Amino acid sequence: MRALRMAAGASGGELAARCGISRSMLSRIERGLVSASVETLDRIASGLGVPISRFFGDQPSRTDFSHVRAGHGIQVDRVGAVADYRYELLGHLLSGNLFVEPYLVTLLPGAEPYVTFQHPGLKFLYLLSGEVRYRYGAKVVELGAGDSLLFEACALHGIEAIGTQPVTYLSVVFTLRD
Repeated sequence: MRALRMAAGASGGELAARCGISRSMLSRIERGLVSASVETLDRIASGLGVPISRFFGDQPSRTDFSHVRAGHGIQVDRVGAVADYRYELLGHLLSGNLFVEPYLVTLLPGAEPYVTFQHPGLKFLYLLSGEVRYRYGAKVVELGAGDSLLFEACALHGIEAIGTQPVTYLSVVFTLRD
């Protein structure tokens, strides 16, 4: 609760006033000295602009933290990967119901266009270098360094033409776990 209050930039007194409770009561709740009623928790949640369920998550035991130093990603041979597309895994999550795969993709010399990627989830692409023509279903867009795409990955998609090289891009796929 204290972390949420601090993230909202509110002092204890400000939040207490917003929720209609005393500052000392809020302080005791934050420190775990008293058990708040459901009504009080609901008022605090409203004051913070979060659902009341946010107070009951097991945040301290979460392990979804990943740190990868520059140049130390794991080179991955992806099943069905296209020849000369190099995938470097930049992190991973171990908990929660959202599966996130961030990759640095480099098109090696000899890489060919490939427009039949298709998988569940959402995909975010951010072109770091080079120029490509990217197809998403019936749509085609020209991408250069600094351009990005966000789309549902269930439609056929991929690089239709490779322009200026070298081509590198960040590809992040988001899928829900069953």
